[in-house]
Amino acid sequence: MTRRTTSFRGGLAPAVALGVGLALLTGCRGSSALSTTPSPVEVRVGFFPNITHSQALIGLARGDFATALGPGYTLVPTQFNAGPSVIEALFAGQIDLAYIGPNPAINGFVRSQGEALRVIAGATSGGASLVARAGTRLAASDFDGAKIATPQLGNTQDIALRAYLIEHSLKTAEKGGTVQVLPVENPQILDLMRLGQIDGAWVPEPWASRLIVEGGGTVLIDERDLWPGGQFSTAVVIVATPFLEEHPEAVRAWLSAHVAITLWEREHPSEATAIVNREIERLTGKALPPEVLSQAWSRLEPTYDPLYSTILGSAQHAYAVGYLTEPPLLARLVDLELLNEVLVELGLPALEAQGTP
Repeated sequence: MTRRTTSFRGGLAPAVALGVGLALLTGCRGSSALSTTPSPVEVRVGFFPNITHSQALIGLARGDFATALGPGYTLVPTQFNAGPSVIEALFAGQIDLAYIGPNPAINGFVRSQGEALRVIAGATSGGASLVARAGTRLAASDFDGAKIATPQLGNTQDIALRAYLIEHSLKTAEKGGTVQVLPVENPQILDLMRLGQIDGAWVPEPWASRLIVEGGGTVLIDERDLWPGGQFSTAVVIVATPFLEEHPEAVRAWLSAHVAITLWEREHPSEATAIVNREIERLTGKALPPEVLSQAWSRLEPTYDPLYSTILGSAQHAYAVGYLTEPPLLARLVDLELLNEVLVELGLPALEAQGTP
C-alpha cells in the first residue's frame, strides 16, 4: 500500500536531511545492516484507564491487538491520564497510536499544521455530563455565580462547558463574568463535591456516575441532549502520521481488531464491562462499584465511527472559546481509508467524513 509521505516527525521542527532521517529511522526501529532477522517493530500505544477507552482496555487485556498484529510487532502500552499529555508524547516521538478525546486531537493537528496525526477511527459516543451537587441552586438556565469543575484546562469537557456558557450569554470569571470554571483532576473533583466546594462538574464517564453515586449529585445536563441524534464523539483513535505512512499494514491490523472488539462489546455488554472493570482495578488499584459501572455504560456507546461532524462541532467550540486562535482547517484530520477497507471486508457500510471543509 502506498501512502503520501510527509516531512513531520515527532515534534514541530522541520524535517532533517534525508540521510539523517533514514539513519534515525533505522536506529528507532532497532534494525541493523548486519542482522538477518529484522527486530519486531514496536507499536507504542497510549490509552487511559477509563471506560470511554474500553476497546483499548479489552484488546490489550485479551491480546486481540497482539494477535491481529502478529509476530512482526511488539506492543508497548503506556497509560495516560489526560489528552494534552498524549499529544506532547506524540510530538516527542514517544507513542505511535492512542485513544484520546477529540479536542486534544484537534489541538495537536492544528499545532502541527496538519502534519502530526490523523484520526483513524472513533471509540466512544456519549458519556459526558454536567453533574450538579445536591442542594446547589445550579440550574441549566442559571449558572450565575456558580463554581463548576472540569477535568483539565482545554480538555474535551472543559471546552464543552465553556462553549455552553457562551451559547447562553454567560462569561467565565477570567473574562469578566460570574461563572468560575475550575480545571481539576477527576479524583479531586469528587472530593470537592463531597465537601460542597463546587456546584457541579462537567466530566466524562465513569466520573459523572461516580459523582452521582458516591457524591450524591444529579445529572443536570446529559451532553447527548446537546447533539443531533444524541451522538457525539467522546474518544477517538489517532495515529502519528509517520507511523501511518511507514506501517499502514500494522494500522490496518489494529483497526481490524478495534472494529471486532467494538462489535463484540455491543453484543456482550456484561462481559465487556467486567473486563473493563478488572483492567481499571489492575491499573488504578480500585474497581468501579457495580452501580457506577452500570450507570456509566448506559450513557455511552462503543463505536468505530469517529462521528466527524461532531468533531467539527467540537473544533468550532474550541475556536469560540479561544483555545484555537484561527478557524480550524481540518480537511486532512480524519483518514478513513484503512478503516473503510476493514469495514468493507466485514460486509459493513463504509463511512464518510461528512462535513469536511
